[in-house]
Amino acid sequence: MSSEEAVPRRRRRNPRGQGQVLKTELVEAAARLLATLERPETLTLRQVAREVGVAPASIYGHFPDLGALVQHVLRLRYDELAAVMRTAADGTEGPLADLAARCAAYVHWGVDHPGPYRTLFGGGMPDELVPTNAHGAGEELLGSVVASLAGAQQDGPEHRDHRGPEQEWQAGLLLWTALHGLVALYNAHGNMPWPDLTDLIAQTLALHTGRPVAELVELARTADRPA
Repeated sequence: MSSEEAVPRRRRRNPRGQGQVLKTELVEAAARLLATLERPETLTLRQVAREVGVAPASIYGHFPDLGALVQHVLRLRYDELAAVMRTAADGTEGPLADLAARCAAYVHWGVDHPGPYRTLFGGGMPDELVPTNAHGAGEELLGSVVASLAGAQQDGPEHRDHRGPEQEWQAGLLLWTALHGLVALYNAHGNMPWPDLTDLIAQTLALHTGRPVAELVELARTADRPA
């Protein structure tokens, strides 16, 4: 019998009126599988049902198809990361401190949660299952970095170039690309003798802001590291 045909383990039925419990279990199961499967694009509703211990038909009372379930997981993960970045930036003074806090929180979350990070940014999911607009919730993440970076550059004496919105967006996108590369490489090759992660974040920010590395190291270190 193949793994796809395996009979799901028995699961005690929720009391009447507690269908939300099953929905939560389905979301948590899908999130675990997406974070741990070698090829998350092979996820099926049958696998999710087996993980929870219900019949596949039980899922349709909460999600019309696999795409809807996966997109729900994506939104939750984006919300989680956005909240971590906002919390890190709360109470900071000035756009440079805001930028350092958000970027440090982003990188540390990605390194501390490699599975969820891969779910958001690892790619590989087919467009028919997860269309591009399903990642729209992630625009807040990039938008916050764009705004902080623009402010930090304008505050710097060597960067008062008054870039337009398109140039600011491109600058933020390049910074996010660098941070993503740092997380992805660190997660894929964590056994390498990496320099201190905060130092790498500060050096990356220095390249994109023109501000001194020592100043950015201090700001990045004072940012609360997500649990």
